[in-house]
Amino acid sequence: MNDLASIPAPASGRRPTARLPGDGSGVAEAARLIRAGACVAFPTETVYGLGADATDAEAVAGIFAAKARPRFNPLIAHLPGRTAAEGQGTFDDHALRLAEAFWPGPLTLVVPASGGTTVCDLARAGLPSVALRVPANPLARDLLAAIGRPVAAPSANRSGRVSPTRADHVLADLDGRIAAVLDGGDTPVGIESTVVACLGGPPRLLRPGGITREAIAAVLGTALAAPAQDDAARPIGPGLLASHYAPRAALRLDAEVVEPEEAVLLFGASRPVGIERACAVSNLSPRGDLTEAASRLFAALRDLDASGAATIAVCRIPADGLGEAILDRLGRAAAPR
Repeated sequence: MNDLASIPAPASGRRPTARLPGDGSGVAEAARLIRAGACVAFPTETVYGLGADATDAEAVAGIFAAKARPRFNPLIAHLPGRTAAEGQGTFDDHALRLAEAFWPGPLTLVVPASGGTTVCDLARAGLPSVALRVPANPLARDLLAAIGRPVAAPSANRSGRVSPTRADHVLADLDGRIAAVLDGGDTPVGIESTVVACLGGPPRLLRPGGITREAIAAVLGTALAAPAQDDAARPIGPGLLASHYAPRAALRLDAEVVEPEEAVLLFGASRPVGIERACAVSNLSPRGDLTEAASRLFAALRDLDASGAATIAVCRIPADGLGEAILDRLGRAAAPR
């Protein structure tokens, strides 16, 4: 178990972030820290989340401070099981069916907050709704059960930057800004949860993610509605800002020709003209598998960004299945900042 009091503070005055082992002792220490009001990163099946006690506005404010995140952007509250989650919100028939089908798993449901919700106003961005998820990662569920309270947890990176899929990514962005990271290895899904709003009327797809649109429509028996016009202006769920998930380099999408000293992000057997001029190359999935591509997306963007290239040329990626979520992240990463 790490004793944070024994770790010397760096010259900046901030203590270095402790790396906790992905075992019972690490879970116990992470739970203790979060219950005490600290911010701790932990793995889910999608990406690493930056967790804080969702019932404590001061603790949640620590998330915004660490991430430099706009306060109007609501956070997902994570719970260890369906019963706990359903106590925080009002679930209509659509939400109940989706929770039964996909929880635990990479689905976030935005529902009306219940009268007894303990998720604070700051975590909900002052909205009458609440974003809820039950993650499938066993380490995350052990941690949530040990805490015994909802845990607000956006991705564990600086706001707008590339989401982390391993503990080293968290430390690259947040070392010295948060208390600890619970190291659970690489996250298998590698892209954030799908976000669906069930707020009366047809369910709306707010953000594509680890559960495909087609899988959700199959459970509902109907297609998902598009986001409302004001969902991006005042987001009711996470990941809706126009510019998001961005590396430092600019992104150029659907590239067919590589310019000198660009980095290149490939998919499948595609080989753009001039690839020999690239300063760095990464292939999301040489065999053209979208599940593999999603799991490698953020790590690949970080690796290419580390090359120092001013631009990352992204080759064409199909839009079906998980391709929709991949293209959503790439489109936001390429948006003006």
